[in-house]
Amino acid sequence: MSTPTTPDHGTLLEERTDYRLDEGDHERFSHYVPKDKLMEAMVEGTPVRALCGKLWVPSRDPQRFPVCPQCKEIYESLNE
Repeated sequence: MSTPTTPDHGTLLEERTDYRLDEGDHERFSHYVPKDKLMEAMVEGTPVRALCGKLWVPSRDPQRFPVCPQCKEIYESLNE
């Protein structure tokens, strides 16, 4: 899906939404991390590691994204 936009300086740009799933899809999901680590990371801006292995600094509202399938699978296997 493409939407043409015009920035203030008059140059025409094209924004694209990429729906392909590949190794970079970690950014499209909410991940499971220990709550104490998540709060610390959000307050201090430090990286945190999710159950799936993703290392990142949380900064977005996790409610806006689907749950990472790998994190969910690992979490459910730990609670069986």
